[in-house]
Amino acid sequence: MNNKPAKEKKFDKSQAEKIGGILGAEKITEDQEKFRLKVINREEKRTLSLEIFPETSLGKTRGMLVVVYTGNSHLQLHNCTGYVISEELGEITFVSESGDRLSGLVVERGASCSLYAALNRELISSDFTQLGVEVMLSGVALSLAEDILSDEKKD
Repeated sequence: MNNKPAKEKKFDKSQAEKIGGILGAEKITEDQEKFRLKVINREEKRTLSLEIFPETSLGKTRGMLVVVYTGNSHLQLHNCTGYVISEELGEITFVSESGDRLSGLVVERGASCSLYAALNRELISSDFTQLGVEVMLSGVALSLAEDILSDEKKD
């Protein structure tokens, strides 16, 4: 599988354009604080807007914020620590670490997305055949990001 991890210090226009290319974004805009990508799936009548704030105020701290807007949802991933581009799957997996917990936001080329929140970190390296289907899906989805996780938190 062709997965490219990214855990760079500063998210920039070239990274936004690369993500836009994988997602088939119809429009990429940049302003002072964020990049906005618009992904449209005409066949299934879905539209998704992805906003990436490379560094913004998150209360008393600063960090990367990833926001997804759809016709009926608004999702946010605070303190994004990295992302994985999967050309083969046509998706980007954004990850946030908090202690031994992981959260991930997966944005897909077909203008759909999935959110996985507060997973136990060890779940992504578990034997998936021993898990229930509802738990296995989240572990498999975030296992793509295992290479970008902080070394001090890995088992």
